[in-house]
Amino acid sequence: MKQDKKENESKRTLRKEQLAWDKLDNTANLFPVIATEDMTNVYRISVTLTEEIDRVLLQEALNRILPQFLVFRMRLRMGMFWYYFEENTRPAPIVREEYSHPGAYIDKSRNNHYMFRVTYYKCRINLEVFHALTDGAGGITFLKELVYQYLRLRYPEELKGEKDKISSGVFLDKEDSYVKNFKKGHSKVYKSEKAFTLNGERLPKGEMGVVHGYLPVDELKRASKKYGITINQYLVGAFIYAAYKEYMREQPSKVPFRCCVPVNLRPYYDSHTMKNFFAMVFATFLPEKEKYTFEEVLQMVAQDLREQITPENLNNIMSYNVSNEKNWILRAVPLVIKNFVMKRIYGASAKATSATVTNIGNIELKEPYRQYVEHFYVTLSMSKGQNMKGGICSYNGILTFTFSSVLVDLSIQKRFFQTIAKDGVSVAVESNGVYYD
Repeated sequence: MKQDKKENESKRTLRKEQLAWDKLDNTANLFPVIATEDMTNVYRISVTLTEEIDRVLLQEALNRILPQFLVFRMRLRMGMFWYYFEENTRPAPIVREEYSHPGAYIDKSRNNHYMFRVTYYKCRINLEVFHALTDGAGGITFLKELVYQYLRLRYPEELKGEKDKISSGVFLDKEDSYVKNFKKGHSKVYKSEKAFTLNGERLPKGEMGVVHGYLPVDELKRASKKYGITINQYLVGAFIYAAYKEYMREQPSKVPFRCCVPVNLRPYYDSHTMKNFFAMVFATFLPEKEKYTFEEVLQMVAQDLREQITPENLNNIMSYNVSNEKNWILRAVPLVIKNFVMKRIYGASAKATSATVTNIGNIELKEPYRQYVEHFYVTLSMSKGQNMKGGICSYNGILTFTFSSVLVDLSIQKRFFQTIAKDGVSVAVESNGVYYD
């Protein structure tokens, strides 16, 4: 009996020793420190299919692909000096019908200690990810493979020629591309002065308002080309213009409206990592006179983004962030003290941002699967001082701009889409049920 007990303990010890572990990437180090039930750092990427979801098949699809994605098969652990990842050997999270607002807090103890969840509602599949795991690029890679596997199970005859494995050409690289591409020499990159805040009556606790706008990409190209700017610059500018019209009341202001715009760094460094790899730039609009025109706001925003989204500046931002992680004095500070300091620093820096607009780009699916997929969406959770955000992605010629907000007021959303429609862009809008309760 004692011998059996010793053998079992030895086996458990051996399994534990064989578990993979990993450091958090440079960006991920912040998220466990600041995460709360109200500020979850969880984003959602959704896909709408042509037919209602079969929960059993979706669970089976998740069970099959998860073993191939080590980045998603991790649990968060707390060390003496840093948080770290440890391989999670528990069964995949249980797929459930949607039961909470987008980006709700992930209680890891009720989720088999995984840092992502998969839910569904009618024809829609939702992947929700704690940002410490990966960014939108990593999330969309995982969601696409989940959709492929689900469709193979759902339509075995129609897709019988498709192989039941991860797509060829998908990189499962888990390198820390921040550290790999770090170069010494940088200047301070973040502003600390207060920015304009979108305030007002809030939705009941635990609710979030979501508004999707569907915009044809070719019409957006024509509209943005008219001003000599990119689609992304156009949309960020339209967001800021709507806030200027509805909340700043077209008046001069002593504080700017500063919109955070995350930039995917992979194309700049030929990286294929599944972990976080992005930098933050900021579109800043400070109205010094009354009644700026839409074009004036667009040109100011576009110029600001052009000056920041350069290889040199992005490298400077990345190097500044990584330099703090590499500081040997900071590395030796116990985690409990690091957490306290990082919360204070984050609290001060959060006041310098009004909102966030992120664009995860154009999503492409392989030909046999496209006929079963209608739309993709990206929905962001709220951050300290940010009560409204925008998420952008496009698929099959349609760009979806998704507003997420905890404010009752819809004037910014309405102004945004009205402004774009005046530029000759067709707009179709839908929202979740929060605004109709």
